[in-house]
Amino acid sequence: MMAGPGRAGGPPGDLDTAIAAAKLGLVPVRTDMFDLGGLHLTSGAGRRLELFVSIDDFMLGGERYSVPSELVPVMLDVSRTTANGYALRLRFTAGVSGPCMRCLEEATPAIPVESREVSQPGESDQLRSPYLEGEVLDLHGWARDALALSLPAKLLCQPDCAGLCPVCGANMNTAGSEHGHEPAPDPRWAKLSEIRFE
Repeated sequence: MMAGPGRAGGPPGDLDTAIAAAKLGLVPVRTDMFDLGGLHLTSGAGRRLELFVSIDDFMLGGERYSVPSELVPVMLDVSRTTANGYALRLRFTAGVSGPCMRCLEEATPAIPVESREVSQPGESDQLRSPYLEGEVLDLHGWARDALALSLPAKLLCQPDCAGLCPVCGANMNTAGSEHGHEPAPDPRWAKLSEIRFE
């Protein structure tokens, strides 16, 4: 879906903006591709836009993770540089849902995301954004990749998740302090157990 200029506003909340818009009878418009040329920015000029994107599921450590919100409010800052280039900044917070990497229970952390892109035609490939084709910005792809790069090394249900018992697999977050097992015998003394006294 191609979108024109969005509405200016403050930093987006998780779903607050979408809910407020719904209460006012305004339906958020999903923006997959955004035509930057429609902003008609001159060199040095900029705009701040509030848009809504959907973010596809992704695989991490062999497990599927998703963003439950159908539409995620994002803040896009667009600045026009010299020689028809753009400096872009994307900010949003997205809830991610999937198995905790320690106890396998449902984890739903909120991930803050901030990403920047620069596209300067005629310069080196390092100054060419893979999300910008001409003046059309792939906001859908950028948001998904930016979220993936912002994920912590481990997605947990809570910061101090105790994980699973290595012996029986019980969830140590709910097993209680009395949970325990007899220590395994030292294998160095295994032969002594074979001695029989008549």
